Amino acid sequence: MNRGVNTRRRLVPRSFYSRAPDVVAHELLNKVLVGPNGSGRIVEVEAYDGPRDPASHAFRGLTGRNAVMFGRPGHLYVYFTYGMHWCANAVCRDDGDAAAVLIRALAPIDGLDLMRSARGNVRRDRDLCSGPAKLCQALGIGPMHNGVDVTRRASSVRIVDDGMMPPRSPVVTTRVGLTVAVDQQWRWYVSADENVSRK
Repeated sequence: MNRGVNTRRRLVPRSFYSRAPDVVAHELLNKVLVGPNGSGRIVEVEAYDGPRDPASHAFRGLTGRNAVMFGRPGHLYVYFTYGMHWCANAVCRDDGDAAAVLIRALAPIDGLDLMRSARGNVRRDRDLCSGPAKLCQALGIGPMHNGVDVTRRASSVRIVDDGMMPPRSPVVTTRVGLTVAVDQQWRWYVSADENVSRK
């Protein structure tokens, strides 16, 4: 499947992430997440802004679970949820100022055979990465990737730019599945993309 992929991918630099998560989030749209099993174009994201955001894992301060969020920007924060799933976030802001962007959905680019194998009984390609836990399972992202530096070419998980610009008018909505800060419109997705987790 060719979804506008350019073989001349460049790493997204650390300076990109050294900003507020709501700024980083919508600019991550159409970047490419590369994992052990393949890659996919980022088509849906949510921002979480640490101590300023009651919905953030870092709202109550530093813990063993969220320590990566308090580290340098450009690292991957991977957490376990619902007792069975892993989710991946790009750490933002500055060292010590916790914030992150949850990667919610990808449009698969390459490695589809490995993704299908990892996802088991999925019949349609658009269901491979149409949710934060699904995309981690498909790409082979798990607890061993917590703290990985996504700005380094040697890293097992990276975020790269292949020249496709973020959409000029992404859809903006409230975040999914929250019980606090439910009115904050910090979810962005690529309009009409079939891989988005929900419209």
